[in-house]
Amino acid sequence: MKIKIWGVRGSIPCPGLETVYFGGNTACLELRFEDLDRFIIIDAGSGIRTLGNWIMKNELPKGPINTQIFITHTHWDHIMGFPFFVPIYVPGTKLTIYGPVTYEDDGLDKIIGGQLSYRYFPVRQSELAADINYVPMKERSMDLGDGIWVTSKYLNHPILCLGYRFEYKGKVFCTAYDTEPFRNVFPSDPDSPDYDEAAFEEGERAAKEENEKIMGFLQGADLLIHDSQYTREEYKKDKMGWGHSHFEWVINTAHRAKVKKVLFFHHDPLRTDEQLTELIEKYERLVKGKTTMQIAIAREGEELDI
Repeated sequence: MKIKIWGVRGSIPCPGLETVYFGGNTACLELRFEDLDRFIIIDAGSGIRTLGNWIMKNELPKGPINTQIFITHTHWDHIMGFPFFVPIYVPGTKLTIYGPVTYEDDGLDKIIGGQLSYRYFPVRQSELAADINYVPMKERSMDLGDGIWVTSKYLNHPILCLGYRFEYKGKVFCTAYDTEPFRNVFPSDPDSPDYDEAAFEEGERAAKEENEKIMGFLQGADLLIHDSQYTREEYKKDKMGWGHSHFEWVINTAHRAKVKKVLFFHHDPLRTDEQLTELIEKYERLVKGKTTMQIAIAREGEELDI
């Protein structure tokens, strides 16, 4: 498998002199497979605009575009690039878009395609030339044909969010964003008037069980791209419940799951290139000699082979 990163940032695009190296576009990945004339897209953040331009130049001359887009969740930074993805305006394009939906009545077609309405955009969804099929996703394993399998796993985020595990020819690639550690939300102080011992113990068991499930989902991955928007200090201070992980959690979880390489992803929009460089140097020093697992910061434009 070959992965190319088209967007790495979380929350909002942040172009500028201080984000040039690692990139300022929001989440979008391209996944290709050895010996197959086929690719898959993961998330439609602002990075998908550049990917679409590349596809028009390099793929369209070979024939109509026929691919799948896997949406991790429908927060705007992960779907905002869709109206600017040029292949949706080209006759003959066929897209199958998979993703989780919330408790709301609206399906993926209205949530993602709803951006294409006059109140937001000059083109309406009904005017698109592409043939687009929306498929709601839950936790499942699915045969994508050609020996490709994908398994989806619910993560811990304020909206339904899926991690994806792609397997092909014995190699495993996982995504886990946006997510944070599952934790016990029941009061732990026996002196608190809201303390309930049974509820607290059940909360402890549930959090541990869910975190173990995540570790099983990541088990043995050759490459893991994981949300690491915060440091542990930032997370503990005032970011719990925001739905994003910290570097230390990702390193420990991935190490226990025997992941071979981790790319830190979904960078905080306030994080500069210099700060990200300092962070990766810090964590490389901390893990040196303690694990064979490789760690790195995900960078826009980067290509990886597994």
